[in-house]
Amino acid sequence: MSPAPQTRLLDKVRDKIRLKHYSIRTEEAYTSWIKRYILFHGKRHPKDMGKKEIEAYLTHLATRRNVAASTQNQAFSALLFLYKEVLKIEIEGKIKAFRAKKPMRLPTVLTVDETQRVLAGMSGQYLIMGQLLYGGGLRAIECLRLRVKDVDFGLNQIVVRDGKGQKDRITIFPDVAKERLREHLDQRKALHESDLADDVGSVYLPNALAVKYKNADKEWGWQYVFPSSGLSVDPRSGIRRRHHLHEKTLNRAIYKARKLAGIIKPVTCHTFRHSFATHLLEAGYDIRTIQDLLGHKDVSTTMIYTHVLNKGGLAVQSPLDIHHQRKIH
Repeated sequence: MSPAPQTRLLDKVRDKIRLKHYSIRTEEAYTSWIKRYILFHGKRHPKDMGKKEIEAYLTHLATRRNVAASTQNQAFSALLFLYKEVLKIEIEGKIKAFRAKKPMRLPTVLTVDETQRVLAGMSGQYLIMGQLLYGGGLRAIECLRLRVKDVDFGLNQIVVRDGKGQKDRITIFPDVAKERLREHLDQRKALHESDLADDVGSVYLPNALAVKYKNADKEWGWQYVFPSSGLSVDPRSGIRRRHHLHEKTLNRAIYKARKLAGIIKPVTCHTFRHSFATHLLEAGYDIRTIQDLLGHKDVSTTMIYTHVLNKGGLAVQSPLDIHHQRKIH
């Protein structure tokens, strides 16, 4: 029995995604959206559909499924990738689907005291990760994907490779985390040597580097700083090896630390990044410097942190407080 048309198509999508060196997360998201698109239109082949069907599906997501704007945009990106990169079909004209409204929400930010209380509730490698998220402004996935060679004790910096938008950047290496991280890396190296002895000491390398540099996948410098406790099979290569920790385990550790600290605000990995930016602004650092440290493409993205400084939403004093102070004086 021959495979279904959409199965063969999804294989082509995966091949093209891997050829372009997109992440496994992007691959999973894109193939999932394309499959849902096909099923929504009664398993019709996408080459027999076009602009009208794309608009209908995106409108369905916004009006019937009530998805967030970012979710709808991801589905749209997946479909554009399918038509442009896989099917080589240009979609003529502007897509006029009903678009989900993107809410303007201010980020949740911790005070310096609250940040320290959350970190105090963390331990082991999770404390180190928390210190890097807050001390260096890393995104969760950037922290989890750190390689040993990118943590530079000599130059006192952390190199974030292939961050959002596939860009590299340099950020702060907090002194407070260094001693604990050195001890962690010593333990990590012993684990790597044990894995090598068991012939499972290779690691995933991006952008076909494993082909270009033979045995680089077994070198110490390429290993993840925060490896998983167990081995798993790489879904792309089928090789059994040690991947990095999952983001869920880090968020779980942060959640427990927040409850222990008695903090009501929701705290996630990204809350540390928001707090990093806001506290640097409070300390008087230039917005462009913070933009570079965060890896924002546009300074307008960084500017949102000016609205969450500790004097209130517009960084002005309340007239009630002004009046009260005048009465005192």
